[in-house]
Amino acid sequence: MSYRVAILGGGIVGLATARALVRAGVRDLIVLEKEAGIAMHQSTHNSGVLHAGLHYAPGSVKARLARTGIRAMTAYCVEHGITHEICGKLVVATSDDELPRLRALQDRGERNGLTGLRWLAPERARELEPHAYCIGALHVPEEGIVDYAGVCRSLAREVVEGEAVIRLDARVHGLRRNQNLWVVNTGAGDFEARLIINCAGLHVDRLSRLAGEKPASRIVPFRGEYFKLRPDRKHLVRNLIYPVPDPVFPFLGVHFTRLALGGIEAGPNAVLAFAREGYRKSDVALRDLMESLSFSGLWRFLAKHPRTVVLELARSFSKVLFLKALQRLLPELREEDLSAGGAGVRAQAMLPNGNLVHDFLWLEREGVIHVLSAPSPAATAALVIGEEIATRALRQLG
Repeated sequence: MSYRVAILGGGIVGLATARALVRAGVRDLIVLEKEAGIAMHQSTHNSGVLHAGLHYAPGSVKARLARTGIRAMTAYCVEHGITHEICGKLVVATSDDELPRLRALQDRGERNGLTGLRWLAPERARELEPHAYCIGALHVPEEGIVDYAGVCRSLAREVVEGEAVIRLDARVHGLRRNQNLWVVNTGAGDFEARLIINCAGLHVDRLSRLAGEKPASRIVPFRGEYFKLRPDRKHLVRNLIYPVPDPVFPFLGVHFTRLALGGIEAGPNAVLAFAREGYRKSDVALRDLMESLSFSGLWRFLAKHPRTVVLELARSFSKVLFLKALQRLLPELREEDLSAGGAGVRAQAMLPNGNLVHDFLWLEREGVIHVLSAPSPAATAALVIGEEIATRALRQLG
């Protein structure tokens, strides 16, 4: 069958892009998703936070999209009755060396346009989070929580109601040009499209190579593992408690998150996953593992962060070490308070020199748009990302 647009990947970014195009009048559109359901990976394997833009470099695409994205996502949730709450976040400094970094974080947030940021002394911080330890804290009132699975279901309904098609069990095996059309070979048959939009997340680099590109970046999967607080200990955390991020390591560190649908999550760590969809330590996909281990960028990354990499790996196998990291924020926490939680895999784009791609990265050619990097806050900003991609697509479609 032939379509004007084929979107590869039925996660939150792909669905938001499809919605934006349908709303712009594009009807002959198909979303091709390899799983038996929509949004089975990054879109729903995360902590469900609405990011307001505190941590992102001023002037970056991430900072801009977070600010516009959280407003758009909140309005969407209100309109469609999706569970969410702007509950606020507390970023806590637990040592003297973190205080200037926390001040710098406040300055970054203000430059990004966040409103209501407040520096709090320990006694004021305890009014918000009575059980948290700090010597200083930053309150971020615009941060929130949301049911992203509910968002994805709502987006999919809009796409189908707009007369577009979502095809499941349609893993892409091949992409080739046939004059001015793309032929997409999938497990559900072949489809033709004038324009393809690659929103494949954990597999975006592979599909770009199938399309004939040679992207500099490669997806290296990092698994983030979580614990959950026992129900009778949920009172220890009211909303969101975050540490001051390590300036050397690019991840935010273990933190506490109240989930939109109930419960408290603690984590994540960040370890190399042995499969791009490896949610358990025992999950190994030889192709995925060999691609990671044969990539020079990974070894350069490990050489830049040896101490932190070892510590993250140790926490993956030691509940005691994981607990120790959490106790910096919540000293009352005990080992028996933690039960096994879920895990997510982050599609981290990495360069051959070992640097991570921290911002959004698009690659656009005639007839194709590749979303090569869509890091956090991609879920928060999915609606505005979808609109930006749709704008690019409509220029090509004429």
